[in-house]
Formats: sequence, C-alpha cells, structure tokens
Amino acid sequence: MAEVYTSSVIGAPAERVWETVRDFNGLPGWHPVISESRIEGSAPPDQVGCVRAFRLSDGGFVRERLLALSDYEFSCTYSILESPMGVDNYVATLKLTPVTDGSRTFAEWSATFDCASEREAELVALIGNDVFQRGFEALKTRFGT
Repeated sequence: MAEVYTSSVIGAPAERVWETVRDFNGLPGWHPVISESRIEGSAPPDQVGCVRAFRLSDGGFVRERLLALSDYEFSCTYSILESPMGVDNYVATLKLTPVTDGSRTFAEWSATFDCASEREAELVALIGNDVFQRGFEALKTRFGT
C-alpha cells in the first residue's frame, strides 16, 4: 500500500481556513487544478456519504465520497470512487490544527492507496506535489503565509 503525506503552515487561523476547505463541493473555489464540481443527487456538501464529481483542469474526471467530516477536529476524510490515476482503495484525510504562535494553521493532507508497483513512486509524487502541495500553496496565497 502506498502512502502520501504532505504538510504546510498557512498564515491564518484554522477556523478561517476550515470555512473554505470544509465545503466538499468547494474545490474549484480554492484548488488550482479543479475546474468544476457538483454533488451528486443534490445532497448537502457536508453530508457524510455524499459524492462529489469534478473535472480537473486537464479534463480528467474524478468522483469521491465523503467518509467523515469533523468541525471539532477540522478534518475531512474521503475516498476516490473513480479517477484517471489508476489507484484503488484510495482514502485521504485533510486535517487542520491551530498554531497558537501567530494564529496560523498547521495543515496535513495524507492518503493511502493501492496501485501497480511500477507506478507507486510516480503516483506518490503526483499526489503529494500536484494535488496536496498545490492545494496548500493556493490556500497560503489566499490567506497569506
């Protein structure tokens, strides 16, 4: 099983950052590689079990299911149902932790998944850099560093 872990510090309180990232349908508003998103079946975007379907800026199509959402822990966990990446059993968690020194946020994004062994290093780098880190960079730009 492959594992990806990326972390960063965002120059805003965790409560403010959470207001943006907790919206399971809000990726196009802050993540640079997501062009459009919708929640299937008109479910609320914070309902555990809802499915988001979105397009990547390169045209790729992804479907993900919200597995857990905690306003107390500032975290959400989701799984990939359909993706062009060639991953199976993909589960990811995005978690924010308040940093009291300067009212900043420690952000962590991690995932585990199965894939063909010859693609593992490529997919770990792709997800860690092009998905997770690019998302953090966009949040840092939005909120300040």
